[in-house]
Amino acid sequence: MEKILKYLSYTRLIAGSFLGVIIVGTCLLMLPISGRGGQATPFLQAAFTATSSTCVTGLAVYDTYSHWSTFGQIVIIALIQIGGLGLMTFVCLFSIFMKKRIGLHERKMMMVSSGNMRLSGVIQLVRSIAKITFICEGLGALVLFFAFLPKMGVGKSIYYGIFHGISAFCNAGFDLFGYRQPDSSLATVEQCPEIMLPLAVLIVVGGLGFQVWNDLLQNRHHFKQYSLHTKMVLTTTAILLLGGSFLYLLFEHKGHMANLSVGQQVLSAGFMSVTTRTAGFAGFDLTRLSVSGSLLTMILMLIGGSPGSTAGGMKTTTLAVLVLSMIGMAKGESDITVYKRRLNKDLIKHAAVIFFVYVSTVCCATMLICALEPVSLQTVLFETCSALGTAGLTQGLSGMASAPTLCILMLLMYGGRIGGLSLLLVFAERKTEPATKRPAERLML
Repeated sequence: MEKILKYLSYTRLIAGSFLGVIIVGTCLLMLPISGRGGQATPFLQAAFTATSSTCVTGLAVYDTYSHWSTFGQIVIIALIQIGGLGLMTFVCLFSIFMKKRIGLHERKMMMVSSGNMRLSGVIQLVRSIAKITFICEGLGALVLFFAFLPKMGVGKSIYYGIFHGISAFCNAGFDLFGYRQPDSSLATVEQCPEIMLPLAVLIVVGGLGFQVWNDLLQNRHHFKQYSLHTKMVLTTTAILLLGGSFLYLLFEHKGHMANLSVGQQVLSAGFMSVTTRTAGFAGFDLTRLSVSGSLLTMILMLIGGSPGSTAGGMKTTTLAVLVLSMIGMAKGESDITVYKRRLNKDLIKHAAVIFFVYVSTVCCATMLICALEPVSLQTVLFETCSALGTAGLTQGLSGMASAPTLCILMLLMYGGRIGGLSLLLVFAERKTEPATKRPAERLML
């Protein structure tokens, strides 16, 4: 078995680990003990929920509170935690705890799984990932506990605090607010800043990436000492959050926000800008979005969070590289420089490939689902962007979709979690460069 594992590429092993977790989660969710009232859940619906949980998406065929028992909800949150950090991280943490020797093969696996760019310091990074995760989730759960306490008992407030703390930090979007109104997500607490703000902070923190937080903890407030990766992530994230909030205010202030005060509009627009980038919590019925607002949401869902984080999507750095290369090409520059550093030309090629993979995948999936479901193009496109970007926001398609559509959405969620480029590498083994290169030829574009 060990010999077989050594011959498999790290990308395939990581993809296989996610698949293994999904299979185990599906089996557990099919059990009668997982359903509220002791009723067994059909295979496809259990598989869809397990995939959505492990891929930290948030799309659901059933309301999490209404359909699943406490056992089922614990299975879901466990899948979210494993999926958010990656199974390889837990394996490595277990080896560290048991004081087992971690070999070169395992270290390389962790480097790929955590998104680290260097082999050195991988074990220290894993320790940092564990500390950051459990500290942030713990603090988030504590703040949410006090927010829930006036309306719930102590025991229920603790449970709700932990569940939503993990779900928010892992950018999963599963919630238990169905106890107020099934399938309402956060609509019933949209104007409760004591709940919305902690969730927003957890989403942003989880979506920045562990390498960024490691850099921030080491260099504190000294921006010049940050790595280029950290600078790019922080800058792009800030632009997306502020720009998204402004555009939501612009597009929706006469729509679903019309009856809200200025402060409430800012809170609603700000939370939408945060949650669209792979978190999946909905502060209101998303069918009420304007066409412009829906398109903005699709774009933000596809962009997603940052590399090496709990978030999915094309990633903020991919967008940044594409925009910078476009600006540089318009200026006629041969090299792309940012923060006094020159970007490797392979980065531009990889960013272009990732962008093409995501856009072409969404187009293909949308065409297939449009042929299967009697719903509008906007609804289908919204769902496919949400699934591939592991965002989990929906305009109602998942709850009424046929079996083939659910299977397509499951594939999109799985592909979105392991990454577009990684998915290509799963099916196409990387080959070495040939010794002799073919003659180059120019082509008109």
